[in-house]
Amino acid sequence: MLFVPALFRQWAPIVADAARIKSSDRVLDVACGTGVLAREAAARTGQSGRVAGLDPHAGMLAVARGVSPAIDWQEGTAEALPFPDHAFDAVVCQFGIMFFPDRDKAIREMLRVMVPAGRCAVAVWDAIDGRLITQLFHGAGAASVNLVTRRGTGRFPSTREFVGAELRGWLPVMGVTLPEPEIERILTEAESILSSYVSADGGLAFDISAHLVTCSSSS
Repeated sequence: MLFVPALFRQWAPIVADAARIKSSDRVLDVACGTGVLAREAAARTGQSGRVAGLDPHAGMLAVARGVSPAIDWQEGTAEALPFPDHAFDAVVCQFGIMFFPDRDKAIREMLRVMVPAGRCAVAVWDAIDGRLITQLFHGAGAASVNLVTRRGTGRFPSTREFVGAELRGWLPVMGVTLPEPEIERILTEAESILSSYVSADGGLAFDISAHLVTCSSSS
C-alpha cells in the first residue's frame, strides 16, 4: 500500500477526469490493484452508477474489497475480460497496461466492453513510448485517440522505504527474489546515490511523469 499515497493516488482524479466519469456511469477499472482509481470513479458515479474493478492478483483484490466492499471486484486478466459487450460507459486503466502480456488483445477487449462512443483513459509511465500505445489503440479501431504527458511528484517517507518497497514488493511480483544481504547492500548504496532527493525531514521526493491516452469506442 506504500505506493498508493506515494505515487498512484495523485493520478486517480486525473485519469477519472480524462474519462469524463460522471453520475450514473458504468465504469470498469482494468488492472485495478488495490482500487485507488476504482474508488475515485465510485465517488463520481454515485449510487446510481456501477463500478467494477478487475485484477489478476487475489491479494490486491482482497485489500480493495476490504476498503470498498460495494465495488464489484473481480479476478481476471485484461486479455479476457469477464464482461459482456457494451457493458460500460467508461473504461480506465492506471499504470497496468505495461504489464499486459498481450497489449493489443487487452485494448481490443477494453473497447469491446465499452458502449458505442464510450470513453477510455489509460495512464502509463513515460518510460513507455506513448506513440506505441496510441498506435495500438488506432490499430484496435478506437476513435479520437489523443496523447498528453502530465507531471507529478513521487513522495516517500525515506529512501530505504522507497527502494525496499521496490525490491521486496515489485520484484517478487515480476518473479525476481533477492537475498536479504543483497537487498541491504542495494539499500545502503541507494541512500548515497539518491541523497540529493532527500529533504530535511528525511523524506524522498522526485519528479515523475506519465502519458495519458484517451479515446472513444467506434459509434
